[in-house]
Amino acid sequence: MQYHKRIGFQKIKSKAISLDCIVTTILFNILIQNVFAMPIYNEEKTSTISDQKNVAITIYNEDLALVKDLRRIKLNQDFNRLAWRDVSARIRSETAILRSLNYPSGFRLIEQNFDFDLLTPSKLLEKYIGQEIIVARINPASGTEARETAKVLATNEGIVLKYSDRIETEILGRLVFPGVPDNLRDKPTLLISLRNTSENEHDFELSYLTSGLSWHADYVAALNEQDSVLDLNGLVTLTNQSGTTYRDAQLQLVAGDINQVQPAFGRAAKMMEMNTNAMSDAVPMKQESFFDYHLYTLQHPTTVSENQTKQVALMSAVNVPVTKEYLLQGSDYYYFGQYNTIEQKKSVAVYIGFLNKGEGLGVPLPKGVMRVYKKDLVGNSQFVGEDRIEHTPKHELIRLKLGNAFDITANRLQTDFQQIPANSPNHPGIFETAYQITIKNAKKEAVTVQIQEPMPGDWKILSETLPHEKKAASLVEWKVVVAAESETVLTYRVRVKLK
Repeated sequence: MQYHKRIGFQKIKSKAISLDCIVTTILFNILIQNVFAMPIYNEEKTSTISDQKNVAITIYNEDLALVKDLRRIKLNQDFNRLAWRDVSARIRSETAILRSLNYPSGFRLIEQNFDFDLLTPSKLLEKYIGQEIIVARINPASGTEARETAKVLATNEGIVLKYSDRIETEILGRLVFPGVPDNLRDKPTLLISLRNTSENEHDFELSYLTSGLSWHADYVAALNEQDSVLDLNGLVTLTNQSGTTYRDAQLQLVAGDINQVQPAFGRAAKMMEMNTNAMSDAVPMKQESFFDYHLYTLQHPTTVSENQTKQVALMSAVNVPVTKEYLLQGSDYYYFGQYNTIEQKKSVAVYIGFLNKGEGLGVPLPKGVMRVYKKDLVGNSQFVGEDRIEHTPKHELIRLKLGNAFDITANRLQTDFQQIPANSPNHPGIFETAYQITIKNAKKEAVTVQIQEPMPGDWKILSETLPHEKKAASLVEWKVVVAAESETVLTYRVRVKLK
């Protein structure tokens, strides 16, 4: 009886062992299948500029650009780690958007990281703080190389190395590293983790905002001998300090002041003169209204290289009619105080103006610097002045201050002043003052000088030798004609009541 019981127990035990083996085998097979089915997270698929099919950049005024980078990339099925190289080093990574043009629902983004720590000797050493490296030294007597292991303790203002028996703060040899850390890249890289439904080639478009790309307009004007017409060429100056090159890019520029959420924290003139005539035959940029801004499109691809400044043609116009003005401006404080001397031999400002209309003009002009040249008696172009213009719609007046006239001067003399007490003790009173302005012209031709005086408070001209024009509520203007090599005197008396 005991024998049979023992035999039965042995059979049951054998069956249990066999069942355990079967279960273990099944679990092992499932584990093996899962292991081989698991994504290999350490493998990276690298995309470089050689994969690029197209790139478009739209540059705004305030150090801001939109980049659209189209690349054809073949992905594995399921998990992929995509290292997208040659992005801007100044990318705003929170704005990056990846989309597939041919398989829009064929992938799912998991995460993206921007690796901006670039590989340099100092960065490599910094990443090895707390780890061991090899210091190799050459024996000057024998020429043989000896190697010694040392731990990097610190890299602040130098290096601190700990050997087995000492600590040193200088490198007497060369450093040998076992490898390059994954987060150190030789170029700025956007690391994208995603899952792909099947093995295929995607036309991926990566769009992002970046700083480091900027533009401004420069204008070159050439005056004729009589200062009555000018030829005008507009140029766009591009500067790329974003850390990468945009090869054969479709270039667009936006003129206008775009609102952005703020975070919590002489060579040009020479270049412009050389290009005055060379750019006149260039194809201008195409312009169109865009939202409440203006969009300018370059009509051919262009390469914008890293750390490069380049110029492209914006517009061109010839025989633009010009007006020339001489202007003397006063100040409002002249009219409620007594002064012995105010202005003696003050230079008179020179302005030229023209309307933004006509052939080649009549388009919105982005803000920038307008430089003016004129040929001398022997035919050489000479620089005569520059001024900055703001965004200028079509048909608007463009007015440039070029400098001060050498041969036209003004003397201002206060000939009388009196303060009339007011009825109220808190009122500053009434001021009556008289001035004499003498304009001298040493030129061989007559000139007209505009004298503009800002008037404070309530004012009234009591007497004057030339008629004035009220240009605004607080602005008076006299137009004074001065004969060649002569002078003209304007006198006037004004009463001012301050508010």
